[in-house]
Amino acid sequence: VDFDTALKTAKKIFNYTNHTVMQEALEKWDIELIEEILPDIMVIIKDIDFAMKKELEARGIDKTTINKIAIIRDKKVHMADLAVYVSAAVNGVAAIHTEIIKNEVLADWHKIYPEKIRNKTNGVTQRRWLRLCNGELAQLITGLIGDKWVTDTRELAKLKAFEKDSAVMDSFVKIKQEKHKQLAEFIYEHDKIDINPDMVFDVQIKRLHEYKRQLLNALVLLAIYFDIRDGKITDFTPTTFLFASKAAPGYRRAKGIIKLINEIAELIEKDKAASSVIKVAFLSNYNVTYAEKLVSAADVSVQISTAGTEASGTGNMKMMMNGAVTLGTLDGANIEIVNEAGKENNYIFGATVEDINDIEASYNPKKLYSENPKIKAVLDTLIDGTFDDGGTGVFKEIYDSLIVGSKFEKADKYYLLLDFMPLYEERLRLNKESANRKEFAKKGFANIAGSGKFSSDRTIAEYASDIWHISEVK
Repeated sequence: VDFDTALKTAKKIFNYTNHTVMQEALEKWDIELIEEILPDIMVIIKDIDFAMKKELEARGIDKTTINKIAIIRDKKVHMADLAVYVSAAVNGVAAIHTEIIKNEVLADWHKIYPEKIRNKTNGVTQRRWLRLCNGELAQLITGLIGDKWVTDTRELAKLKAFEKDSAVMDSFVKIKQEKHKQLAEFIYEHDKIDINPDMVFDVQIKRLHEYKRQLLNALVLLAIYFDIRDGKITDFTPTTFLFASKAAPGYRRAKGIIKLINEIAELIEKDKAASSVIKVAFLSNYNVTYAEKLVSAADVSVQISTAGTEASGTGNMKMMMNGAVTLGTLDGANIEIVNEAGKENNYIFGATVEDINDIEASYNPKKLYSENPKIKAVLDTLIDGTFDDGGTGVFKEIYDSLIVGSKFEKADKYYLLLDFMPLYEERLRLNKESANRKEFAKKGFANIAGSGKFSSDRTIAEYASDIWHISEVK
């Protein structure tokens, strides 16, 4: 096939789903590397780049813009630009994510092809992440509304009729308790960690990355522990805070954060009085089997990425579907979760994308550190010998990344200290409300009733009709 025909055909065949706005994932490859390893491919890439420039020039696009989005520039091949050009459609995976793609990440492309970028909010399969992993809850739901929800999650909205039904709430609380026991047994079997199933289960499970802010969660929990230890908090609802995650092999700071969470867990465990009401555990070898147990037992789903960084998330959908409330920022699919289940049934805090854009130039984490005793107390533990990083210096490196920064990155680039007190306060509000298990369960149940949108069946149907242009086989 000649090149022009091949390109024309490819542009009808391919579609590009963008899954992240993180720069490290918008890959850029050195031309010399590709020429050395894939010389024939490099010839084709150069031809595509030339064709793109020619096409955009013919459309009257100015040379500055063309050079800015050229596939080959700065001696690199820019993969995202290549993907956008040779695609019939481009999509983000949550409403806010798609808007960021349109207005920031791929803004120049959006101006040229305004019809090309559209949203397809992610989904998860209810057959695995509810029916299979939580048979007890699935049985309750089917008993209330029938089993059509298994293939059409819009049916779950019918559960709203039972949100004030006392007997249904009793059943839901009983099921959660059973899932607590199952998870506690599984944790002991795999990690030899004792978990009290009668506590509230607060869960943050996701890949370990600084923008997902497991570090913020851990530091706020440390501040709460200090206040319990010092008698400033006296009526804390007993809660177990569970972390599970994996870090990329070469991601030193992420591994330092895992080490720190384990150190915090050990510090609290040694305190006999405090450990009866607050427990922290980092679970090892996180995988799908572990996730199934965690998702169905969670009372609280922690989704606290810096606003504007998480594409959508799917763990948030899985835990919502199993009756957990979301403790989160207005980021990714959290925004849509709150829209579907109600802000009153979730716990939202922190800076929005607009807030961060407004303060970005003037943000001073060092000032927050020096002026806020809680922030100072927890950050100082990274450098005063409270915790042992095994002589690696990684805790000092984490401290510096928040206060000092470096020539490679600005201090606290994911705004942990900005959202520190808002998270601290929202955690305490949630903790107080979780004391009444039955009333708190109503919020979780409302989340199940509102989770219908987040099925992958709906996502796939939208791709099929709007992007792939294929119809369902009956």
